[in-house]
Order: sequence, then structure tokens, then C-alpha cells
Amino acid sequence: MQNVLIIGGGKGGTAILKILREVTLMKVIAITDVNEDAKGLQVAKECGIPFGRDWREFLDDTVDIVIEVTGDQQVFEEVREARGKNTVLIPGSVAFLISKLLEEKEDLIHQLTSESFKRDLIFNSTDDGMVGIDSKGIVMLFNKSAERMIGADGEYVMGKHINDVIPESKLTTTLETRRTEVNQEVVLENGLKIISNRIPMITENDEVMGAFTVFKDITEVVNLAEEITNLKEIQTMLEAIIHSSDDAISVVDEEGKGILINPAYTRITGLTQEEVIGKPATTDISEGESIHLKVLQTRRAIRGTRMRVGPKRKEVIVNVAPIIVDGKLKGSVGVIHDMSEIQSLTQELDRARKIIRTLEAKYMFEDIIGESEEMKIAVEQAKLGAKTPATVLLRGESGTGKELFAHAIHNASDRKFNKFLRVNCAAISESLLESELFGYEEGAFSGAKHGGKRGIFEEADKGSIFLDEIGELSAGTQAKLLRVLQESEIVRVGGTKSININVRVIAATNVNLEKGIADGSFREDLYYRLNRMPIQIPPLRNRKSDIPLICESLITKLNQDYGRNVEGITEKAVGRLMDYHWPGNVRELENVLGRAMIFMEYNETSIDEHHLPALEKREGEKPAYKGYIGVTEPKDLGSRLEEYEKKIIQDVLEQNNGNKTATAKILNVSVRNLYYKLEKYNIEKNSMK
Repeated sequence: MQNVLIIGGGKGGTAILKILREVTLMKVIAITDVNEDAKGLQVAKECGIPFGRDWREFLDDTVDIVIEVTGDQQVFEEVREARGKNTVLIPGSVAFLISKLLEEKEDLIHQLTSESFKRDLIFNSTDDGMVGIDSKGIVMLFNKSAERMIGADGEYVMGKHINDVIPESKLTTTLETRRTEVNQEVVLENGLKIISNRIPMITENDEVMGAFTVFKDITEVVNLAEEITNLKEIQTMLEAIIHSSDDAISVVDEEGKGILINPAYTRITGLTQEEVIGKPATTDISEGESIHLKVLQTRRAIRGTRMRVGPKRKEVIVNVAPIIVDGKLKGSVGVIHDMSEIQSLTQELDRARKIIRTLEAKYMFEDIIGESEEMKIAVEQAKLGAKTPATVLLRGESGTGKELFAHAIHNASDRKFNKFLRVNCAAISESLLESELFGYEEGAFSGAKHGGKRGIFEEADKGSIFLDEIGELSAGTQAKLLRVLQESEIVRVGGTKSININVRVIAATNVNLEKGIADGSFREDLYYRLNRMPIQIPPLRNRKSDIPLICESLITKLNQDYGRNVEGITEKAVGRLMDYHWPGNVRELENVLGRAMIFMEYNETSIDEHHLPALEKREGEKPAYKGYIGVTEPKDLGSRLEEYEKKIIQDVLEQNNGNKTATAKILNVSVRNLYYKLEKYNIEKNSMK
């Protein structure tokens, strides 16, 4: 795997970063940009990828490829001078083209694998034996029916020469003569008689690339035909043979009129004997031409024809061969393979995938780690709440695991086999949130879909819905939510009809709802509906005794994410973590451990004290870490601007009594961007609403 450093976090750098994250051959170790608000740096932060302003901090001998997408020739020249002799420097335009080609390569490999699987599924579903060889006579196809008839294991046969596997095979002769041979009788070593059709595979350039044979076991039929030549006299015995087949079989005479069908034929086509026997061969066809009539005209077998039969227009694949006795054409026999079973399995798989996508509750109470008294109390309360249909209100700081509790409550309830849907009330704009939650009728607003749209509450019927950041709901949406909790019904946007629903609401907040009631931004009646069963999740600083257990679990998870094999963390490192006050809680702890693992050598198996970023020991100060040990934070222009920006946000928040929505409007930024800056500057949560 190649280590890649991206210089430039603008539109180009962001696009390359997103593409390379999907490419398994390359790993982005860092992205830099002089603009700290660059989109690429924000994406890197969300993905846990190191980022910074100065590319020099990341350029060392471990970097295999540097992608420069700033468009600044001077930067390009500086990077070229500073890179190591084994480091490749690629301009952004070239890198983007290469990454797209790699992405297309992986897509093509995936498509090839999928098509190969489908091919094998079809080949192995037929009762006809199939064997294919390449131009050198090496076996490259050997289906299950061939294994059964020849008595050889497919895995052993693949890659062997055809004459070593089936000495009596004439496929090598087909390679030499380049001629198609139809209805050739072959007796295998085990005494089995088969009818074989051999076909050379010739390219557009008239080159033989291999040969292919399809054969059927006719041992019993041939034995009967050798004794009795009159088709009418052998009908009774022939019926006993074909009635045991799961594939539909139909036989017509030389005039193309039906003389014999088996029960499977009736099951697949829906036509009875009275509707087929004595009738023309076209009777059963609902789409396509009669293959029986074509075979009677040409006296040659026709195989693999797709068509629809019967009143239900069943999709089938038909193989038809002529019946020739003493050189005279006596009729034809057709074998009909039902394709609906494969289609049904595919549809069932698609439905299962959709169900899996909706059943998103991934965690159980066993996944909640903590032996402290505070966490045990919270878990016990949550388990009690899971056994009731009551609304649960999860309260706690950001990063304490409120969503983890919501998953566990759903999975421990009697709704665990139904949907679990999540909504972040602060991440969706007010204009869209109401329609997303409650749906809308056709014509409710400009751009509304034809026929309207079901809302999240309707989708979650008989299941659970997790409303995160409940304190950010607008007054109108609060009123509608109150109606849901009181009446168990919703009204779509633009509609007048009430729709009954059965949904269990799990809400979460990290703000003071009581303060919101006091300043009029949160409805008191809604508060009492939500607060029936409040569960306070303790912050990490109040349960530091759980840090060793949490570290053990997080290291296991990060090993899977980063492909590492870190075994644990030293006591000194744990002591450093225990001394910190963790304003970002478990989420911040995961970030610190992740950063430490990224910069560890691959031969190191334990996280030690020197791997950890510098952590502040006193509460209420700067963010969780400023850099790595031995590196001091420079008081350059960017740092001073950040301090000034932090002070402005704190002042406006205080003026608006901690109301984030009002603060975002005054500062002319989105609520999402405000959340990012609050987390970036570690502005205390108790000052926010």
C-alpha cells in the first residue's frame, strides 16, 4: 500500500481525498492547506485523517506519493526540492486521473466477480452437463451436472487436460476440425451413455479460443430405443422416466402435435394434458416462436432459447432435440427450465438487503462498557425503559454515548425486529425537518414529489425513532411532535388527514431543557411528555475508573479500522489519560487513541506515554490536545485569529442565553458550522442551549 500526502484542501484536493478513501491500493496519511476552513481539512477531520496547515510537518521518508493540488507553481517547486529521493510528486490533475482509473479498475473487478458468480449459478442450475476447454485443452468449465455424470470432483478437474479427465472426450478433435458436432452418442468409462453437442469457440479474427460441450444422460432412453422403435409402444415407459424430472418435458410427434408432457410441465406452464395433448406445439407459447417446429424443420437440436409460456407468461429457457429412429424423424422432445426460481432468490436477496439497511440498531447493552456506579445506574435505568413503551429522554454531554444507549434500548425492547430510524434535529434545516419527520402530500410545496412522500415517523411505524438534539426543534415542529406523543398520529405537510402510527420515541439532548422552558424556546408541555423517563449518562471525567476498559475496547475497534495489531496500552499511558478531564468524553478518547496508533511504528504493539498527544491537565482550559510532545503552539496570525473567533462566539452565545440557532443567525453561519466551531474551540456545553 502506498502512503499518500495531499497538499491542498480545496475542491480538487477534497475530490481526490474522497476517491482515494475508496481505493485499497493507496492510503492517505495527511492533507494540508493554508486555509484552516478548507473543505478537505473538514472531510479529513470527519474521517480521522491527520491534517494541518504546513505540508512540511508530514513530508518524510515514509511518504511514497505527494499530490500537489494548490495550483501554486512556487509550492510545487518547494515540494519538489523538499521530497525524498523515493517520493513521487504528482500534480493534482494527473493524480485525479490516476485515482479515477484505479477506481474504475476496482469497479470492473467487482463487476467481473459478480458476473462470474451469476454465470456459475446458471451453469450449475441445469441438469445438462457442461464442460469447456481452452485452446490448449485445459478444462476451464466443469459444472455440477458434469461432476455427477462423470464422477469427478470439479475442483480436481479444473486446470487439468481434458484427455486426463475424460479420455473418451472428443473436444480436442473439435479444436482441430473447428466443426460443430450435434447429438453425438458417447459411452463414458462408468458405462453411462450421453448425448453430446460439441461446439468450437471461434473469435472474430477466426482464431480458436477453445471448445464447449453440453451433454445429457440418455442411458435408460437409449436402452429402450434399442429394443423398441415404435414411439407409441415405449410411451408408457418413457412417461415413467420423464415424470420423475423436476424440469418440464414436452414431446411432440413429427407433425408438431403434443403427445406427452410430465407433471412438472403443468406446474411450470399452468397447462393441463387436455390443453396440450393432440394440440399444435404453439399452444403453450405466450411470447416467442415454437422451438419444436424449428427442430422438426431443421432436424437439429436448439438449446438455450429464452421465451415465455403458458397463461401466466412464465419465463423459461428451452432445450429441444429431434427424435430420430432408424434415420426417420419421429418428433422432438423439449426440456423447459424454470428461471423464476433464480429470479425469486435474487428478489429475496434484494429485500433482505433493504431490511438490513433499515434495521440499523447495531449495539446491545453488552456493548456499553463501564463498571463505575454512575454508568451501572444509567444502564439499569435504560434496561427498565426498554421493557416499557414509554418515551425515554437521554441526557448527557456530547460524546458520552447517548446514541449507543438508544440502539441498546431498541434492541432490548419488543420492537427489536422492526425499524430503528435516527434523526439529528440540529443537522437538518428547519424548512426540511418537518417534511422529513412527518412527510408531505403531493403539491404541498414547490418541488414536492408526485404522490407525496412518507415521513420518518411513518417509516418507523411499529419500531423506534431516535431524535437526537431534541432541544433544537422549532416551535412548530415541537407542536407536531407533541401531537405524536399525545395522540399517536401525524398529519403530513400540506395534508388534512390524520395517520395513526405506533412509534416508540427515544430523545436525546446535551443542553439544559429547563433553561429553554424558562426563556420560552422549548414547550413546557412537550418537556413533560419527553421527560417521563429521563436517563442521565455520566461524562467520562466522572467515571475515570472505566478508562482502562474503554481503551481496551477502542483499541480492538481501531485495529480493525486501521489494519493494525496493537495489543494494548501501558500503565504510564493509562495514567496520563486518567489525569485528563476529557471535555469531549469517549469520542475524544477514541480520537486520541486513534491519533496515537496512526503515528506508531508497525513493529510497536503497545501504546506508550510518548505516543499520546500533549493533554491539558487542568479543566476548563484549551482543547484536548495542541500537538505532539515537544511541539509548542506558535502564536502566529492564524492562532490569534482563532482566539479572537472563539471569544466572539462565546460572547454571542452568552448574549443569546446559549441558544445556538439564534447565535448562528447573528453570526451568519449554519447551525452545523457553529457546532463544528463549538467542538473545535471546546466551548463549554453548559453555556449552550
